[in-house]
Amino acid sequence: MTQRTPKVTVRRNRTLALVSALVKGVLAAGLGLGSLTVLVMVVWISSPYPDSGPGGALRAAAGVWLLAHGAGLVRPDTLSGVPAPVGMVPLLLAMGPVWLAHRAARDAAEPQEELDEGARDGATGPSRAGAFCAVTAGYLLVVAGAAAYARGGPLYADPDTLAFPVALVVAGAAAVGVWTAAGRPFGPAPSWSPLAVQEAVARTLFRRRAEAAFRSAAAGLTMLLGGGALLVAVALGRNAGAAQDAFLGLAGDWSGRIAVLLLAAALVPNAALWGAAYGLGPGFSLGTGATATPLALDGTPALPRFPLLAAVPDQGAGALPNWAALAVPVAAALAVAWFAVRRAAPADAPRARAWSPRETVLVTLLAALGCGAGTALLTAVAGGPIGTGALSEFGPVWWLTGPAALVWTAVIGVPAALLMRLWRLRTPGWAWRRDVPEADGLPVAEADAEEEEEGEDEGDHAGRPRRWWAPWRGRRAGGEGGQAGPGAPASPAASSVPSPGPAPEAASGFEPYDFLPTDPWHEKGGPWHGKETREARWASLKQGSGGLMADFPAERTADHAGRTDRADRADPVPDRRATDPDGPGATP
Repeated sequence: MTQRTPKVTVRRNRTLALVSALVKGVLAAGLGLGSLTVLVMVVWISSPYPDSGPGGALRAAAGVWLLAHGAGLVRPDTLSGVPAPVGMVPLLLAMGPVWLAHRAARDAAEPQEELDEGARDGATGPSRAGAFCAVTAGYLLVVAGAAAYARGGPLYADPDTLAFPVALVVAGAAAVGVWTAAGRPFGPAPSWSPLAVQEAVARTLFRRRAEAAFRSAAAGLTMLLGGGALLVAVALGRNAGAAQDAFLGLAGDWSGRIAVLLLAAALVPNAALWGAAYGLGPGFSLGTGATATPLALDGTPALPRFPLLAAVPDQGAGALPNWAALAVPVAAALAVAWFAVRRAAPADAPRARAWSPRETVLVTLLAALGCGAGTALLTAVAGGPIGTGALSEFGPVWWLTGPAALVWTAVIGVPAALLMRLWRLRTPGWAWRRDVPEADGLPVAEADAEEEEEGEDEGDHAGRPRRWWAPWRGRRAGGEGGQAGPGAPASPAASSVPSPGPAPEAASGFEPYDFLPTDPWHEKGGPWHGKETREARWASLKQGSGGLMADFPAERTADHAGRTDRADRADPVPDRRATDPDGPGATP
């Protein structure tokens, strides 16, 4: 007799699961550090005049990797002999470590082992809290080692910044990864929160409103970033000569120019946020004594020689092209309003499903608050000190840019959302809502439940309502030349009197029928009791029974046929015992 040893897997042993999550955090940090180290070493090897040996290049790579997590660096070798801080985080460089930590936590919370085997054995993987703690601890172990290794190099991390914001960034990315593995649930609220908050989060309508506000805020923030990037691109195009001179003057060999190009590419998201802050009004600082806004560039800017800084406006009062930057927050506010109204008043839903004006205003204000908070968070890391003295303040001021984004999106977004809601809920005789049946008697709660089941995807289908830019779309389904088909609504030009409701012929699946026959089909001798019809019915029943029923008797006595006729009148389905002459009689 052979004894099978149990297979120890991560799902069967919680300790091994936590160790696996810890290793995943270490691997995620090591992968990011290794990738950046390879890039730095390639640049160092290709440089004809390196400043230090391979040890200095490796320590510099560790410092730059810590900078990508938000750590403040210190550059000890300066001309003045005073160590200079470097606090501006290249946001494109920060996307890699954040994504790796997020993915490691997601994989740890949702392992890829045999799910069916684990379900049969009743084994469980690590808990969400355990996966989060293990991945964060493993990642921070590598962070601590890199910080210790970078000490004594050309760029080392400030120890005060390792707890905040480095540990906070890693923990936040891991938390989002665990949340993603759990299906991105919204709720329940923590037990220590107020009872009113717990009850509100438990409601389905509250969750759907919060989701709509979050998406609207993300749309507004994306519009701000896109508008800021457009402003920077236009300004660089106008000052292309100055940008080219700065690029060629920083390095004379091709390896140095590649390094400058990579640094400029990593700072492109920072430049987009600077442009967004410029369009919002507060602008950005160019040292301790200069600020650039659409109105003017006040003070004397302390500008290092760098290609992206060629987009800075000229000193003096702003002109009409500078004032055109104010269109960026207007576009962001309209985006917030549009995405909020898409859920408040869907184009393919009746008026009963629309939100009230109060709900629309509240969701738009919540989206404006989210847009302002996101803008403040991003602009806080988009700038920072790049030296001492005049260079100790460089970039947008987050506590001015965030409230400015909130005010712009709230002041313009709320009226725009109300106007868009009125436009979508106008009289059904207008434009594209002509095809939407009015269901005023449908309760709002039931309408919201149906909307949640149907989803918010507005794909192309045959019954899609007409849009204001394509009023012909709803008429083409019925036929050419504006003639409605059997299932399409009538054209407004066909009748001057509006119909109170859709005709029965226009309903989906409608089939006309004729009157019932007047002949006595149910009486004896009719077609229902004919021999051919009776045999066809019996053959159908036999086929449906799987061959268990006997064959239809070829010959029957008139006596037996009369009894069968009377039984058929009482029960249309024949009885096997009644048709079998040799079978047992009916049970009384």
